[in-house]
Amino acid sequence: MSADTAVEGIATPNDLESNWLPFTPNRQFKREPRLLARAKDVFYYKPDGTEVLDATAGLWCCNAGHCRDEVVQAIQHQAGELDFAPTFQFGHPKAFELASRITGLMPDDLDHVLFCNSGSEAADTALKIAIAFHRANGEASRTRLIGRERGYHGVGFGGISVGGMVANRKFFGPLLAGTDHLPHTYNRAEQAFTIGQPEWGAHLADELQRLVDLHDASTIAAVIVEPMSGSTGVLPPPKGYLQRLRELCTKHGILLIFDEVITGFGRLGYATAAERFGVTPDILTFAKGITSGTVPMGGAVVRKHIYEAFQTGPDHLIDLFHGYTYSGHPLAAAAGLATLDLYRKESLFDRSRALEPVFAEALMSLKDHKLVQDIRCIGLAGAVDLAPIEGLPGKRGFDAMRAAFHEENMMVRVSGDCIAFSPPLIIDKARIEEIFGRFRRVLDKVA
Repeated sequence: MSADTAVEGIATPNDLESNWLPFTPNRQFKREPRLLARAKDVFYYKPDGTEVLDATAGLWCCNAGHCRDEVVQAIQHQAGELDFAPTFQFGHPKAFELASRITGLMPDDLDHVLFCNSGSEAADTALKIAIAFHRANGEASRTRLIGRERGYHGVGFGGISVGGMVANRKFFGPLLAGTDHLPHTYNRAEQAFTIGQPEWGAHLADELQRLVDLHDASTIAAVIVEPMSGSTGVLPPPKGYLQRLRELCTKHGILLIFDEVITGFGRLGYATAAERFGVTPDILTFAKGITSGTVPMGGAVVRKHIYEAFQTGPDHLIDLFHGYTYSGHPLAAAAGLATLDLYRKESLFDRSRALEPVFAEALMSLKDHKLVQDIRCIGLAGAVDLAPIEGLPGKRGFDAMRAAFHEENMMVRVSGDCIAFSPPLIIDKARIEEIFGRFRRVLDKVA
């Protein structure tokens, strides 16, 4: 594009062509765009001012709701005070304050935070720390990474290598060498229409022992799982499953990583899923809810002994050769502090926990619809599996997402023929019932 054309383009109408949207069928979107112009509390607004009920907290991230005054003001003030501070060899006070606040919400000795800018970066950060930790401990042979089928750990090469979503993997070659996968935990015949944790499936954690027998523990650095798999349709862990993984990892000297990008900061009624399920990982990743989606931020929280393994060299040498230009960015740190203040001031984690049975009852009211094949829910997260259209996998779910937006003025999350719901934690009983009343009408439209 020439400079003249670029300048002229400013005055021309936006034809949507230049922006290549991620995880989106772009040709269809540009024929029938789903545009959002502003947001407040539990609503988005279309460019024409139409109110859109947000049943997904943006993309699992706006837990405190949209454009909350306290967070907006904190970001505005920070932008005028300190726009950027170098992250290598220098720091700024708010990043340290936020790290302290975060570790105060973590269980046991998860005491040290390395900031990044997204869940994808957080996953890759955790995987690199795990491998480097074993090397620092004199076990350099521990390089193998174990993920899980149907797992999602972002879109970096590390994250998609341990991830288990086929479409995210198949286009990008062989990925990282030396990865393996546990089986996923979902079995519709045994778990259909379960509220909370299913009774069946704890034994699937024993597949880790099979992988240890296959590869030998001396080659395995870490196991990474989402405590609740979110992106593949809200799959709560079977009762006892996470506890068994913890036992096996401890037994074999393998680090256990919880990807809490979705489950962190109130989605399951607690600061972390680790707290809810009573299982402490060695590394815990976060993003999304830490700033309620306002400014990109993520991070990995590590246990004390992991951090200390790197604190053994001369004082002038770098202890971990990893990080990002924008790790702990001042605006993100300010947003994170203001968001944590909101969570505490409004008791939003407790609110999420109190609303969980209300949410489950309203979601399960869809059970009788002819298109519904299964429903799962835990905390303020739920998913509905829809009967697919023969020969067109994913079309039913896509049509439901489109109908929800264009005809019922509601945002839902689509993954294949599964629709997920994860409203802001400030939602109330009436709005929850409204979400599923509108969605029943959507189901009627796409039946």
